[in-house]
Amino acid sequence: MTVHKISKKITGYEVVTPEKAAQEALAAAPAAPELQQIHESLDRPEVLLGSTYKIKTPMSEHALYVTINDIVLNQGTEHEERWPFEVFINSKNMDHFQWVVALTRVISAVFRKGGDVTFLVDEMKAVFDPKGGYFKPGGKFMPSLVAEIGDAIESHMKMIGLIKEEGLSEHQQKLINEKRAEYEKLNGGGASKAAVDSGFPADAQLCGKCNTKAMVIMDGCQTCLSCGDSKCG
Repeated sequence: MTVHKISKKITGYEVVTPEKAAQEALAAAPAAPELQQIHESLDRPEVLLGSTYKIKTPMSEHALYVTINDIVLNQGTEHEERWPFEVFINSKNMDHFQWVVALTRVISAVFRKGGDVTFLVDEMKAVFDPKGGYFKPGGKFMPSLVAEIGDAIESHMKMIGLIKEEGLSEHQQKLINEKRAEYEKLNGGGASKAAVDSGFPADAQLCGKCNTKAMVIMDGCQTCLSCGDSKCG
């Protein structure tokens, strides 16, 4: 037991409860560092992490290269995250130069604004070329060049964790593999060049859900061999 000698006149007193002691200790503790958030006034760092995506369409002999640079927020902490900061598109084909430059500047501005920027993907993938779209290797349909740029941005957002990818469950993938094997057996198992190129049967139709040419008819029911969508539930 510690004894304190009072050498001065007592002018007041207060009973310190455990709750009050805890509050005082909390108030005296150093404040947690403020988390870094994306906003328009955030200065561009000297170095950004970048990824480049190649887009080769049948509409042009030259490929487009989409580069997305990310800023790292709260680096070295448990709250560290990558956020898209700017985008550049380069190609030897100068036919689309003006609108490509305008598009990259608008997208970069939206990235730096913060908030939910994933809406850009849906807006861009919904752009249709009046001249018609095209199929990517693998059988996925692209309604326009803008839509494929949006598809590249979506892939990047999934890679950095900004969009959570909803993949097929093990059971769904097993069911699709079984249906595919059954379909190939019923149709002779032959693989045409189209089937080899896309990875799906040559007579497959376009799936309205995943935009992949992988929809086949089995037991009188349309079933997609890519995403598992079925018109029979």
